Amino acid sequence: MNSPRTIQITARRIPAALGLAISALLLNSLALPAWSLMEYSQSQRDTVVELVEQLQERHYAKLDYDDELSSEHLDSYIDSLDSGKMFFLAADIEEFEKYRTVMDDEVREGKLDAGFAIFNRFHQRLQDRLTTTIETLPEAVAAMDFNVDEIISLDIESRRWARDQAELDDRWRKQLKNQVLSLKLADKPQDEIVPTLEKRYKRQLKSVKQYNNQDVFQIYANALTELYDPHTNYLSPRSTENFNINMSLSLEGIGAVLQMEDEYTKVSSLVAKGPADKQGELHPADRIVAVGQGEDGPLEDVIGWRLDEVVELIRGKKDTVVRLEVIPAKSKSTDERKVITIVRNKVKLEEQSAQKKILEIPNGADTVKVGVIDIPAFYIDFDAMRRNEKDYKSTTRDVKVLLQELQDEGVDGIVIDLRNNGGGSLQEANELTGLFIEYGPTVQIRHSSRRVWRDGKRLKSPYYEGPLVVLVNRLSASASEIFAGAMQDYQRAIIVGDRSFGKGTVQTLIPLTEGQLKITESKFYRISGESTQHRGVVPDIVFPSIYNTDEIGESSLDHALSWDNISPIRHSDYGDLAAVLPVIQAQFDERSGHNPDFIFLEDQVALAQQTRQIKELPLKESERIALRDSQEAKALSIENKRRKAMGEELLTSLESDDDEASDDSDEFADVDAEDAAKAEEEDDDVLLEEAGHVLIDALLLSKQGLALNQEKNSVQ
Repeated sequence: MNSPRTIQITARRIPAALGLAISALLLNSLALPAWSLMEYSQSQRDTVVELVEQLQERHYAKLDYDDELSSEHLDSYIDSLDSGKMFFLAADIEEFEKYRTVMDDEVREGKLDAGFAIFNRFHQRLQDRLTTTIETLPEAVAAMDFNVDEIISLDIESRRWARDQAELDDRWRKQLKNQVLSLKLADKPQDEIVPTLEKRYKRQLKSVKQYNNQDVFQIYANALTELYDPHTNYLSPRSTENFNINMSLSLEGIGAVLQMEDEYTKVSSLVAKGPADKQGELHPADRIVAVGQGEDGPLEDVIGWRLDEVVELIRGKKDTVVRLEVIPAKSKSTDERKVITIVRNKVKLEEQSAQKKILEIPNGADTVKVGVIDIPAFYIDFDAMRRNEKDYKSTTRDVKVLLQELQDEGVDGIVIDLRNNGGGSLQEANELTGLFIEYGPTVQIRHSSRRVWRDGKRLKSPYYEGPLVVLVNRLSASASEIFAGAMQDYQRAIIVGDRSFGKGTVQTLIPLTEGQLKITESKFYRISGESTQHRGVVPDIVFPSIYNTDEIGESSLDHALSWDNISPIRHSDYGDLAAVLPVIQAQFDERSGHNPDFIFLEDQVALAQQTRQIKELPLKESERIALRDSQEAKALSIENKRRKAMGEELLTSLESDDDEASDDSDEFADVDAEDAAKAEEEDDDVLLEEAGHVLIDALLLSKQGLALNQEKNSVQ
């Protein structure tokens, strides 16, 4: 089962990544370099026939590649090449209409004429634009007037195709102006702006000239496969090589899952206990704009680079240093920058092991001891298990030991912390569930053949019977959702936190003549019959989310398979949550409404939501600065609101304590880069402590007779 923590190197939307990064002025009569047409090979003809056959026969969605899907394939392919509508004109799109309902017929015959013809048009436009931009860049930047009252739209989705060359050229002019202004506001010296952009565009032009027919085929194929679902992908031979890197090797680096988004390399998630995760400054949805080697090596601009090229820069030997210049996730524009230094290393299995701690939470005159078990992944050493080693590592074995230790230490209840747990072994999700129920099913799996099989705890055995809370967030996925969903369905635990990721699908790798097809063949279902797909696990008590669900989670992905349900499985209940949840919800509302740290978190989330509503940016420098100052003032007000409630000294600015001016100030940052990292750590503590309070509420209600965990009382 794939999880968000598996390092996957793909080449999705490579040309789009170049497209939005490139800016240019009017195309003129300058002599343009010659370029050659891309042509497809016989092996690619054979491969595309195999690919379509496998999609139609084995994919869970059972979609037929017909005229309707051919039409969607055309739109998807054009969007993959030019999502920002920065190259093609409306006349080009009209010309491409002739392919709309014939691509399916062509592909079945092993023909790729439509895909290569469209790409060759794009490729020519791309090289022309880059060449012109490089040649006219100094004059273009010198002519810019930042006192002119104009804006650039951030709403790419509603952008139409340019009617003529003049409209497209003006779009490029504003794009370039915005990039120059962003560099100015990021305190880039004036005399370094043109060289920075020139180097960026020359690197992009070099990459563009290195495109080959494998790149074209992969983009064209994925424009089709991803119509089936976002986890079904064609992997070219080069991408296959990266995808097949085993876990130990792929973690000899920084331990981050990367993907392409427009012109940027974006952090999808971090590997638990990996170098980046332990360093603490890199976060999901951060965008990497430059990479430097060693403590003081030059930062190389990587905007518009191919994903595999960026990965190659970031990877390196253990104990070496890599520096990443990033645009923080909370920033709305490209103006904020932060440099993060990470020491490359390997992630050791024991560092991913479950860990325990005890929270001592005041409750009136008493102090309640709450045990916490943090599970970063569902791991198992399969090789050691097959060798029949006595003490092989696994999530369930480790948690079983920690459970006993916490009970011996006299805890009153347990919180299972699954935040940021992207999944792992299905076997371990089942085994772990068995530590908290006497016996019974854990998960249902339905194959594309519609055959359903069940897995779970088959034999009765002792289990932990005390109060239980499970804490999840948006990055809790796959196996985490199986466990949390089972605990909720058995009414064995109260689920708190944020709605989970929503990945309820299983992928299989199929070799093709050239490359491989990663295809979704099965879906997970809870014992209640509900799928974890798309919706994820919805907590019983919802905490504010520090993640933007529009950017992170299955529901943020195009063509994600829908939620559905199948027949439930008869199972026992271990409590009556319906009786206690309204009371616990009311107590949570009362407590969180007076908790300064919790209010601070909610205010930060609200500000981030307001910031995401901004659909355009001013290109007039004074207005841009005013917008930045306004955002910083709001963030400062939120911080001082918390400080006042805590009786702490108020701040006059969000600069660091040493009064060193930040090089990375941004009008759309909720807090500055250093404070953001601190704030997230504080947020985590607040959420964990609140999970402990929910457990205490349940414990007290149980003592009052509203039993959360009592003898199994019904069979459904």
